[in-house]
Amino acid sequence: MSDIIVIEDLVKRFDDKTAIDHLDLRIHEGELFGFLGPNGAGKTTTVRCVATLTNFDSGRIVVDGFDLKAEPVEAKKRMGVIQQQVSLDKDLTIRENMISHAMYHMMGKREREAKIEELSEFFGLGEYLDKPVDKLSGGWKKRAAIVCAMLHEPRVLFLDEPTSGLDINARRLLWDVVRRLHAAGTTVILTTHYIEEAEALCDRVGIIDHGRIIALDTPQNLCEGVGSVAVEWHGGDQTRYRYFRSREEANEFAASLEDEGSVTIRRTNLEDVFVELTGKSVGGSA
Repeated sequence: MSDIIVIEDLVKRFDDKTAIDHLDLRIHEGELFGFLGPNGAGKTTTVRCVATLTNFDSGRIVVDGFDLKAEPVEAKKRMGVIQQQVSLDKDLTIRENMISHAMYHMMGKREREAKIEELSEFFGLGEYLDKPVDKLSGGWKKRAAIVCAMLHEPRVLFLDEPTSGLDINARRLLWDVVRRLHAAGTTVILTTHYIEEAEALCDRVGIIDHGRIIALDTPQNLCEGVGSVAVEWHGGDQTRYRYFRSREEANEFAASLEDEGSVTIRRTNLEDVFVELTGKSVGGSA
């Protein structure tokens, strides 16, 4: 499996704070990779460095074979970026935004018209194409932003907290969009603080804290590394947790807690993994 993104010894500082601390990471071509971490962990800063939105102090980043320092323009051509705040022109229609983006990437009229038609059909935007962006719901704005970012056929798409602020239905609809892109062969890098989002979508997840990758694997393997079954109970004035390799072990332990009040046996999730590794709760954006 080839690596489409290679990050080596990456360092990024803001004054006296180290946001990315000698980070090494390889993202495989065609995978859906997720960054998970708490507020201030460095996940968004890492993505911004790779997407050429922020300079970095030292280290090396290669995107689709192009070094960001030596060939930034060629690297940029391979990438599409969706930031937390939708950057579309709100006074223009979706179609007008798409035309504007296509012209920015030097696409000819015939090429851009064909691509707009193709992507509009692929993402179900047909009836919305001539509506002003400002009149759309948050979910459709995000979908329109993804379509614009895909016009020049990037090999890598960065989605920074794409479902932040969306209701549950809009979030699930956007998940379907991301799955389509992934199935079509696009490498997708997703930053999120929604545990269920990372578990539902990602081939691999990198848990980042203090600018370092502290765990990296498939969601299932990360959970199994802690223990695939969790026992949760209220002991004293706080909720306590224990993790087990099997349901039988968990049941046996839970039976010993009959005087401890409410006891829950459930599947281990990525939040459990993160808390076990760092002692923190996942939440916020970074």
